[in-house]
Amino acid sequence: MGLGIHPQLLPELPPEHDAEHLERLDALLTRGGAVAVGECGLDGPSFPGAPLERQLAVLRGHMALARKHGLPVLMHCHRAHPALIAFLKEEPFPEAGVLMHSYSGGVELARFYLQKGCHFSFAGPVTWAEARKPLDALRVIPPERLVAETDSPDQAPTPHRGTRSEPGYLPHIIEGMARALGEPAEVLAERTTLNARKLFREAFPPASR
Repeated sequence: MGLGIHPQLLPELPPEHDAEHLERLDALLTRGGAVAVGECGLDGPSFPGAPLERQLAVLRGHMALARKHGLPVLMHCHRAHPALIAFLKEEPFPEAGVLMHSYSGGVELARFYLQKGCHFSFAGPVTWAEARKPLDALRVIPPERLVAETDSPDQAPTPHRGTRSEPGYLPHIIEGMARALGEPAEVLAERTTLNARKLFREAFPPASR
């Protein structure tokens, strides 16, 4: 599991307790069992109750915890890529890496994140007919940096779009990615599973055969 404070939760938390919450997160990570820090990140420059300065401060705390505990970061970014790029240019990068969660940005953004050493996870939008940017980005990302996810309960893939996304929908996402890349879904499934095991340090067992 990953442990973190999602930026969309910040309006529900008193800002004067941010440092305390990060300390509690540190204590939970110290217990062991987590394979990543997050989901954390940025959710727009004017998110009600969570100004960008606060979001950046909390994200900086997550990055420090990832470096301390040797864990990758699950990075959320929505309508805030310029701010995240500026942040990552200055912030020390966790040795265990950063996974761009449910990536939906374009090619140029992907190239920056690649240069920083990020991995990329794709979700339901790769199956949506109108979703061009994530598919274009998918095609320029090296195979060893790709992971698949459902983003459950959000962003359900076609043919379940508009309903609650479920973990069992992952094959639809693999199929959408495979179509865009022009390769067999079985090959992509094996590769993305291997990439996830490496990123999360063999934290989950291989599927039974």
